[in-house]
Amino acid sequence: MGGGGGGGGGGGSEGGGGGSSLTLRATEPVHNGRQISTTGPNHVRSRFVKKNGQCNVVFHNMEDKTKHYLADIFTTCVDIRWRYMLLLFTSTFLLSWFLFGVVFWGVALAHGDFDLRPGLGEGPLAGLEGGGVEWKPCILHVQGFVGAFLFSIETQTTIGYGFRCVTEECPAAVATVVVQSIVGCIIDSFMIGTIMAKMVRPKKRAQTLLFSHHAVISMRDGKLCLMFRLGNMRKSHIVEAHVRAQLIRPHVTAEGEYLPMEQTDIDVGYDEGLDRLFLVSPLVVVHEINENSPLYCMSSADLTTEDFEIVVILEGMVEATAMTTQARSSYLAREILWGHRFEPVVFEKEHRYQVDYSRFHKTYEVPFLCFLCIQPKSSEREGKNSAAQR
Repeated sequence: MGGGGGGGGGGGSEGGGGGSSLTLRATEPVHNGRQISTTGPNHVRSRFVKKNGQCNVVFHNMEDKTKHYLADIFTTCVDIRWRYMLLLFTSTFLLSWFLFGVVFWGVALAHGDFDLRPGLGEGPLAGLEGGGVEWKPCILHVQGFVGAFLFSIETQTTIGYGFRCVTEECPAAVATVVVQSIVGCIIDSFMIGTIMAKMVRPKKRAQTLLFSHHAVISMRDGKLCLMFRLGNMRKSHIVEAHVRAQLIRPHVTAEGEYLPMEQTDIDVGYDEGLDRLFLVSPLVVVHEINENSPLYCMSSADLTTEDFEIVVILEGMVEATAMTTQARSSYLAREILWGHRFEPVVFEKEHRYQVDYSRFHKTYEVPFLCFLCIQPKSSEREGKNSAAQR
């Protein structure tokens, strides 16, 4: 496969200067003492981007990962799964109630609220001790840890039953109420903000943006083109929708350096503005395979042997929230159908346009058409290779 960003090893190159010379030979790349075969009919490429848009990447051996994640705790909480978010939500509140319950219990215990006072009981003399001196507990109607825990919940959630309350006897208890009220507001703000950010995140909007299962290569307006189809299942629009594509494949440089995933842009009409879409009905995105295309000089046989992946990215703003969403998909070489076209899905009926999504992924073969890629002359290719090596 020729064209921009080629996937083969560099040819021999010699340079003279002061009697010395350097010869570069095309060899299979070596990694950790092992030769790596970058192409071949038996090589099955692992997807870099899955069909559902998830990136097939796993990170290992990251130093201080926990430290960096905790430094950006808000983003970490937004990114984690809902089950862990709900567990964190519940655990945070239970822990705060428990800790302040322990503090209230300790203050009451230090003040002697739990001591038995025989002279105190029901009636007009209740609360008088010894020679008529009135005694008040720190927290009324708290006889143990359970009562202190319930008082902590009532204070932080502002339930306000009015049964348990702090008296003026213990400044420490009053200060604890103030601190817990402030801490409770902080926890509420953080948790509510995190959950709201997680709920309105436009990540799920991408599930209603469709990519065709296959891409096709066929003639359009006398030009050989790569095409794939996009669709929006919702009636709400994607504002400022635009699409881009990249070719990902292994590449060996002229110096023998192995690049496992070289990324090359695929032009889908950026200069003409064709990459900006009005995605009301399904659209077919077109890439012209010309001399500047990384797919130039590809044949139908190459689709069974070449090792590459085309990643497609659709971006735009959700109409309801004005937040940017991104949908991704990819096509391996075996998922590109040579000599096929997409079946039409939009039909006019009763003064309206109807979209038949049952035909969205269907293609049909174009009969008796031979798709050829005009390869440059061998002398021209050799001249370009020599110029690149120099």
